[in-house]
Amino acid sequence: MKTRATLATLTTAFLLVLTQPATAAPSPADWETVLQAAQGQTVYWNAWAGDNRTNRYIDWVAEQMQAEFEVEVTHVKLDDTSSAVARVLAEKQAGNDDDGSIDLIWINGENFAAMREQNLLFGPFTESLPNFALTDPDNNPEVVTDFTLPTDGYESPWGKAQITFYYDSAQTDTPPQSIDALLGWVKKNPGQFSYPRIPDFTGSTFLKQALIELTDQNDALYQPVVDSEFEDITTPLWRYLDALHPHLWRSGRSFPDSGPHLRNLMSDGELSLAFSFYPTDAAVAVREHELPDSVRSYVLESGTLGNVHFVAIPYNSPHKAGAMTLANFLLSPRAQATKQSLDMWGDRSVLAINQLKESDQALFEQGDSHPSALPADALANTLAEPHPSWMTALQEAWLQRYGVN
Repeated sequence: MKTRATLATLTTAFLLVLTQPATAAPSPADWETVLQAAQGQTVYWNAWAGDNRTNRYIDWVAEQMQAEFEVEVTHVKLDDTSSAVARVLAEKQAGNDDDGSIDLIWINGENFAAMREQNLLFGPFTESLPNFALTDPDNNPEVVTDFTLPTDGYESPWGKAQITFYYDSAQTDTPPQSIDALLGWVKKNPGQFSYPRIPDFTGSTFLKQALIELTDQNDALYQPVVDSEFEDITTPLWRYLDALHPHLWRSGRSFPDSGPHLRNLMSDGELSLAFSFYPTDAAVAVREHELPDSVRSYVLESGTLGNVHFVAIPYNSPHKAGAMTLANFLLSPRAQATKQSLDMWGDRSVLAINQLKESDQALFEQGDSHPSALPADALANTLAEPHPSWMTALQEAWLQRYGVN
């Protein structure tokens, strides 16, 4: 095993990269130096662990990183990413600028905004990753924008998500095609739908989806929230939820914990309509006999909310070379194709697949589509995420109005 003595072999410029959080990362031409420094490092990757499929993919990544790069990856399992953000902030306040406990964070949205505001991230580093070019960032602004905010090289993309509804076709012939239609459907099918309890990310995304459809002031959602406008803009949302909640699972007196909990309720027959932030979630669940064969996926007629998820490196990570090596591996065609496979996770790729060489494009060919999966062109209409301040404000307002233990 190599130790920190490895750093003695690096150039003075790269030493500055590893020790100064404000300086830029090395160019791709220096990548071999990064790989040498990464050997023997342990990367503590803080990532949400609320779903077995996600966890098995991270386990696979850890195996590949050890075998290919001699980098050990430890999955620090999170229930809430904000706890990792708070830990880095506490370390900064304690003066720990060089030996932090976190090397990589799965992050986006309000958590990214908070870390940038507090100068808690290392970078810019993304353009130093050789595989980042495979995302074709010049023509895909979604890989360099996080909830309207430019990432400025402080985040590396690694997957795509979009709200996707699924239903049991044995119980429901015509699922609702809009947020308004959902209310009518729930009234006719009481107890058959719910959404995760706030501040769960999937539940919070449902609030944003509903607000986008219900308000006639959409432009304001893509600017920082203004207190004086918040009540007026969100009034249709609260009116809608007041009408919806009495007809939800358990009459809206309690809510599922997460997206996977929704899936479990579908499996148990307690719900006949649910949704996920992963478009292939239902198809994977049917393949693994967690949901009945009659389950089908769809998106709303006006589109559904989607985003890219990222990884970022805290400013005080002691293993930045290992973290960059991991971030780069996550963007490799092999890692992206494995992640997208229904046999592993089913998470969509951020790569510009049609621009890859033929042998890499072939990695993404998975044969006939699953009957429970979406059609290939179903996700063409993706609604953009509002400014991150809206998510925080909506969560706080929801908890004040409907919060339950």
